[in-house]
Amino acid sequence: MTFLIHAFDHTDAEALNRRMGARDQHLAAARSMHENGSLLIAGAMLSPDNTMMGSVVIVEMESLEEVENWLKSEVYITENVWDKVGIYPLKLAFR
Repeated sequence: MTFLIHAFDHTDAEALNRRMGARDQHLAAARSMHENGSLLIAGAMLSPDNTMMGSVVIVEMESLEEVENWLKSEVYITENVWDKVGIYPLKLAFR
């Protein structure tokens, strides 16, 4: 099943520093997921001044529970980068 994850970063003064500190680990895990086929698309959302303010991720996983379990160990969650996270089933029109 395909899911869209829409995550906004925290907005405190240290939020961007936490994101940048966790970014290499986040990207390494994302590459691994992309190689095994579970991560389809991912990228940072940008504010009008081009500052990273969140993420959009599209994954292929068996269930909502699997997505939730993956997110529990996602470094942007454990390192307090992402604040508000939405998970939505997605019916892709094109791939």
